[in-house]
Amino acid sequence: MRAVLAVLAVLVGTPLLLGLCILAAGAVASLLIGWRAGAAYPPAGPFVPVAGGRLATLQAGPETAARGTVVLIHGASANAADPMEGVGRLLAARGFRVIAFDRPGHGWSDRLDAATPAAQAGRIAEALVALDAGPVIVLGHSWGGAAALALALDHPERVSALALVAPVALPFSRTMTLPWYWRLAAQPPVAWLLSRTLGPPLALYYLRGAASQAFRPQPPAADYLGRARVPLGLRPGALLANVEDLMGLPAALERQSPRYESLRLPALVVSGDADPLVRIEAQSEPLAARIPGARLLRLPGLGHMVPWVAGDRLAEAVADLAPVASATR
Repeated sequence: MRAVLAVLAVLVGTPLLLGLCILAAGAVASLLIGWRAGAAYPPAGPFVPVAGGRLATLQAGPETAARGTVVLIHGASANAADPMEGVGRLLAARGFRVIAFDRPGHGWSDRLDAATPAAQAGRIAEALVALDAGPVIVLGHSWGGAAALALALDHPERVSALALVAPVALPFSRTMTLPWYWRLAAQPPVAWLLSRTLGPPLALYYLRGAASQAFRPQPPAADYLGRARVPLGLRPGALLANVEDLMGLPAALERQSPRYESLRLPALVVSGDADPLVRIEAQSEPLAARIPGARLLRLPGLGHMVPWVAGDRLAEAVADLAPVASATR
């Protein structure tokens, strides 16, 4: 017994035990953060069954809309409420049926082993069949732009037109490398552990700052965190899904980007020319040049969160795209 006590006395002062205590405290905090987020923002729309699980949606507008259906695909660290509250309800007010999906692993959707744009597009295509949503206009924001392009490439019968907003669609520069500690944190075992211990408390601490960074140079929209249901992204599963999505994106874009010249549908690329996160000269401008017939809408002085800071302008541009989509279809 004395020997055991002596060993414990030594361990109390070691960095290992301190680290274990920190991880344990983080795990408890993560459980509380996840529970509070889920209780505050329960599912607010119908689920759609797909192979292996289900996707969560938010829907607005008439179910049978003469103007057509617009599907919204959100970006990283977000869920269906982000594009729905930014631009989706404005489109519904213009007579469109609007369906916003929680991408797999985000919001209330099951992960479904879908981490790439192509895999997530495949699940959304399944859901569109289940919803009997004929060819639709697909609006993808940021990371969602890559998924929207994959949907048009792999399931062209589901898509009548594309609206790509501040899209991440082209391979990143080879000079863009992550610091060693980010590369370590992104390794699957480490990412899994951090997402269930230190990740949620740290993400909660930086939440408002991250929102300000996303909106820059504009200020964040009023009550953005609540309206966009952002705390849902603090839950361990969503944090891990976000890391997997981001780390797998460069290789996925290397595979799908050579096919953009094959697209034959109306396409609109919208970007703020002051976007510090997805620069227009690196993504939107060359993307619009590669998609045959695509139109680039440059919004002077605007940042990354176009659906929120220029929702009316974006809704108007999508409404103008609808007749062209119908004629093409």
